[in-house]
Amino acid sequence: MRYISTRGQAPALNFEDVLLAGLASDGGLYVPENLPRFTQEEIASWAGLPYHELAFRVMRPFVAGSIPDADFKKILEETYGAFSHAAVAPLRQLNGNEWVLELFHGPTLAFKDFALQLLGRLLDYVLEKRGERVVIVGATSGDTGSAAIEGCKHCENVDIFILHPNNRVSEVQRRQMTTLFGDNIHNLAIEGNFDDCQEMVKASFADQGFLKGTRLVAVNSINWARIMAQIVYYFHAALQLGGPHRSVSFSVPTGNFGDIFAGYLARNMGLPINQLIVATNRNDILHRFMSGNQYAKDTLHATLSPSMDIMVSSNFERLLFDLHGRNGAAVAGLMDTFKQTGNFSVEDDRWTEARRLFDSLAVDDEQTCETIAQVFAESGEVLDPHTAIGVRAARECRRSLDIPMVILGTAHPVKFPDAVEQAGIGKTLELPSHLSDLFEREERYTVLANDLKAVQAFVSQHGNRGKAL
Repeated sequence: MRYISTRGQAPALNFEDVLLAGLASDGGLYVPENLPRFTQEEIASWAGLPYHELAFRVMRPFVAGSIPDADFKKILEETYGAFSHAAVAPLRQLNGNEWVLELFHGPTLAFKDFALQLLGRLLDYVLEKRGERVVIVGATSGDTGSAAIEGCKHCENVDIFILHPNNRVSEVQRRQMTTLFGDNIHNLAIEGNFDDCQEMVKASFADQGFLKGTRLVAVNSINWARIMAQIVYYFHAALQLGGPHRSVSFSVPTGNFGDIFAGYLARNMGLPINQLIVATNRNDILHRFMSGNQYAKDTLHATLSPSMDIMVSSNFERLLFDLHGRNGAAVAGLMDTFKQTGNFSVEDDRWTEARRLFDSLAVDDEQTCETIAQVFAESGEVLDPHTAIGVRAARECRRSLDIPMVILGTAHPVKFPDAVEQAGIGKTLELPSHLSDLFEREERYTVLANDLKAVQAFVSQHGNRGKAL
């Protein structure tokens, strides 16, 4: 399997190199040169497989030529054996044909564990084989940070620096990052918003001179391995609901477009998906594009669903690449326009093509709380605010009541007590046993100014287990 850049000017790489590369050298994102496609008979034969075995069948083509089957199987079995539910990603029925796919049974109670528990093991495997050491610099709007640290904390050849916007993530989210200690773990609270953090990460990838020769690796969803791992649970959900012999629709809470892009890929790989709904909060750049062909920066607002408090959706470039016939020059031109003006539109036929599959909705905080209360009254289920946005979007945008609708349950509600309290359901949530003492644990993090040079100087000084790079 070879991977190419969405901007067309970077060399094609194999899986191992893409895993370590993050951004392409031309500033683009890597995607498979040719997407594997499965027959309906092949997909049907996977019904009833344990999650790790299904993951092997879905992801095997993406690592072909880089990881032997036996090694990859072992990595996957270890990854998903760490989840607390035997089904790994169980489906919970809300009503007759509406389901929540619970993606929060991993160590940090968020969907990002599916990819980042795997990513840590893949990095360990590849770096040990190559005798290399790397530095991870990642930005988080809440959940990526703790999942990345949890996934990579035991990696012998990795130093990890996670940037989060100071005072803009929930207390549970922050503590899940800042109470994990290790010589290779560094939490940085940036005096800015998530987009500031993300821009620093992108700038650091573009010019890695401050590392003095050490390679920088991405854990954000720009890393192809993140997307690859998320494809699996679309197949998993569909197979539980009669797929591939019937179509399934999905509503996906998303800010950075990575999770829903995985669903788009699952469809292109042969899974019958009727509809993908982009469910977002007040920070609605994706909704404005899907509903009106306007991709434009706007003011970033703090909301009750902070993991989606994102102004610019990095992974959207991967969809643009396909919408433009995989023309890297066209995508590079669009991204240049966006950099200069803060907005762009695409030709009507390309936008119409996107609308054949995608619908969207932006949901504000008041509507989020209303939905949490409504679902609790209907079923006794407590939703986190991101999942509630997914439910609201599913109910308002659904094209067919005959087709099962799956809402991605992206996080455990205990991570967002403010939203649950504001919903007024009168339910007190308790942390799972492995996190029961979270609020008593010591925290360790460093507050830094919203300044790229200050961040890079910190990374340079504290990398390589405390030895200056």
